[in-house]
Amino acid sequence: MAERIGKYTLKFGNRPGIIASAAIVGSKEGNGPLGGNFDEIITDGTFGEKTWEKAESAFQHRAVVKAIEKSGMTAADIDMLMAGDLLSQCSGSAFGARDLGIPFVGLYGACSTMALSLALAALSVDSGAARIAAAATSSHFCSAEKQFRTPLEYGGQRPPTAQWTATAAGCAVIGASPHIEAATFGRITDYGVKDANNMGAAMAPAACSTITAFLQDTKTQPEDLDLILTGDLGYVGSTLLRELMRKQEHIDITTCHNDCGLMLYRLNEQDVNSGGSGCGCSAAVVCSHIVSEMRSGRLNKVLFVGTGALLSAVSPLQGETVPSIAHAVLLTN
Repeated sequence: MAERIGKYTLKFGNRPGIIASAAIVGSKEGNGPLGGNFDEIITDGTFGEKTWEKAESAFQHRAVVKAIEKSGMTAADIDMLMAGDLLSQCSGSAFGARDLGIPFVGLYGACSTMALSLALAALSVDSGAARIAAAATSSHFCSAEKQFRTPLEYGGQRPPTAQWTATAAGCAVIGASPHIEAATFGRITDYGVKDANNMGAAMAPAACSTITAFLQDTKTQPEDLDLILTGDLGYVGSTLLRELMRKQEHIDITTCHNDCGLMLYRLNEQDVNSGGSGCGCSAAVVCSHIVSEMRSGRLNKVLFVGTGALLSAVSPLQGETVPSIAHAVLLTN
């Protein structure tokens, strides 16, 4: 059963973990440095569908089905599917799951959704509320641009601080090793950033808050971890996070920190400006590369910190700031 450690962190006594995982990505993501790690690379961004939104649902559906297949189970064995995305009312996940027949819990944590779904799925398994649970999320460059920015046909100039929303989906089936040992649920932070094209700056304080809470609650030092993995701050947000940790918390994470938004693409070659973003970015990195590295023993203790900008399609136009959140899960062998 879960035990509260410190003020914000839960430690899972039964140590639920990842039985199997899968990541499905688009062609741009497949051409990145982690291209060989993904289960499937879909070169057609529409996935044979009539809309970008339907394509995103198809990506997530494929990731969930693939992860369940790799676990050796069927959809009937899954007690609960926790999933979300960036689209209104989590419609990408809802339509992706509607034919699976699995009890569905829709989640919204913006780009922090993979960490949120992992944490809640682990909590459900640890408590006995579910025997087997699945955690999934997705994003699609075209559906996100359409909802949050401008139509693709507009061809607007993207500033250097902007990030590229990943066309990707990931799913993890929760049951055994790598273990999900603990989770820290974040608090909303707001440093007054109003630029929707600079989400890294908006989310960095949330990551700082959650990482600090985890380290303090568990009496852990950065050097005790093989990796502190954020997702998805990109170059600007990662730089700000390290500076905030040093100056505000007097903690140096430079040697053990990396970011999914920096790992998914080749920044100097793929025209992604400050790096990757979107629910699918961290989902694809964690459900492929990170799980593989942990199964091989090259990584043994990873703090995955999903970050999300909690804006809507209209809130920036109404002069609102970009409140943010970060949730952390500790993955161990």
